[in-house]
Amino acid sequence: MNRRSLLAGAASLGAPLAMPRLAAAQGSRVLKFLPQIDLAFLDPHWTTAYVTRGHGHMVFDTLYGQDSSFKASPQMVEGHVVENDGRLWTLTLRQGLLWHDGERVLARDCVASIRRWAKRDALGGALMAATEELSAPDDRTIRFRLSRPFPLLPETLGKVSSPMPAMMPERLANTDPFKQITEMVGSGPFRFLADERVAGSRNVYAKFEQYVPREGARMSWNAGPKVVLLDRVEWTTIPDAATKVAAIQRAEQDWWENPTHDLMPLLQRDRRIRIEVTNPTGTVCMMRPNHLQPPFDKPEARQALLHAFDQASFMQAIVGDNPASYNLPHGIFCPGTPMASEAGLEPLKGPRDYGKARRLLQQAGYNGEKVAMLVATDYSHLKAIGEVAADAMGKIGLNVDYIATDWGTMLQRRNNRGPVAQGGWSCLNTSWEGADHMDPASHYAIRGNGAETGAWPGWCVSERLEQLRDAWFAAPDLAGQQAACREMQVQAMRDVPSIPLGQYIQPTAYRTNITGVAKGFPTFWGVQKG
Repeated sequence: MNRRSLLAGAASLGAPLAMPRLAAAQGSRVLKFLPQIDLAFLDPHWTTAYVTRGHGHMVFDTLYGQDSSFKASPQMVEGHVVENDGRLWTLTLRQGLLWHDGERVLARDCVASIRRWAKRDALGGALMAATEELSAPDDRTIRFRLSRPFPLLPETLGKVSSPMPAMMPERLANTDPFKQITEMVGSGPFRFLADERVAGSRNVYAKFEQYVPREGARMSWNAGPKVVLLDRVEWTTIPDAATKVAAIQRAEQDWWENPTHDLMPLLQRDRRIRIEVTNPTGTVCMMRPNHLQPPFDKPEARQALLHAFDQASFMQAIVGDNPASYNLPHGIFCPGTPMASEAGLEPLKGPRDYGKARRLLQQAGYNGEKVAMLVATDYSHLKAIGEVAADAMGKIGLNVDYIATDWGTMLQRRNNRGPVAQGGWSCLNTSWEGADHMDPASHYAIRGNGAETGAWPGWCVSERLEQLRDAWFAAPDLAGQQAACREMQVQAMRDVPSIPLGQYIQPTAYRTNITGVAKGFPTFWGVQKG
């Protein structure tokens, strides 16, 4: 029998008791933030939208956290014990954890939350596939009885990417995972002020006064003690980038999550504003074809795009001509990380072959039908790559219907599996943080599970991609994992679940009186306003 114990600090979480007007009067304790996009959806289990992920980590906590080196450590749990050769995990919740409504956090709340989240998350689904029994023997104990060892269990329950494994009260966690929860009751370091929400414009968070940070660890990204030094954080949605620049220059706003590259020189010239790269994995862009509907239901039509798209053109449309701001070639894994390679990337290299692309479309039986491309134009980088894509697709004879929409509407429409004539779609453009594409564990864009209910829109079906993903999980060492990923990339160039368009580096911008900005996506514990 193997037995090991991992123990961390103790803590609990709390809710702001001060009235919003009182908190607002304390200017140095109120931080005003410009998120990347409007917070259209609040349920952190329901969507992969990063803005919802950021909201989720403020309001909800997770059983484990991850530091800036992607190592997991206990967060809501005090620690865990592993027995029976890795097939029995016993997790113990910290003492004194509270929901924002004042109720105690119980193990059965967490069990229900894990079950709900795992139905929407690729890595959570892999954990549950290895789980024979998930139970709560008492109020503080969570037990996983596994059919096989799953050493990534802490990393799974502490993943920072979306959808995040948010813990919520059992009454909310029992909601159908394919329906949104509407009540924001978490145990995280901030409480969501629903009565101050203005949809499409404003979201407000107040310090949860009863929150007790973890002890005995260093604060890093989503791990360690989440020490809140602000009374209130206000998120303001401003669609126009130039207006955002003016707002942060005039100190009407304190922090802009993702300033556009074309306006960066204006910010760089202002000594009151700091420009910083907090996420070295950058942003990876892609086109997602709809595998259910013509013309991209045929692999030849999807392969045609590989020969038509010039990754450098996509990146330059976003960041300009500075090659230091982007990395190519970009395959299915984040460039510069252990699983990345150039295996199978020949179709993406060298001069574009429009003739070959046209021949592949002909083999697919394409005859000029309308191709509905969804473009979320309130994301400047998605608008840019949409325009480049439309131009390249036109050059190979595709009849592109460029459908400009906002991000929230696109998220709704992409769930439509029907034909274009019935409100469906042919392809869409999207992006991810590079950290989400470091390996196959939670990489939605290379899944071949399109026949499953919770599959990511685009609905790629590839038995071989799923086999290779399983091989990665089963690999005994790094070399075995890398071998599986090289073969997976070669297979992806055949099946084309998605088309990689490049990786670029995205800085953040904040006024110099703001301190404590951490690595990773924006978090607000440890942040101060002078």
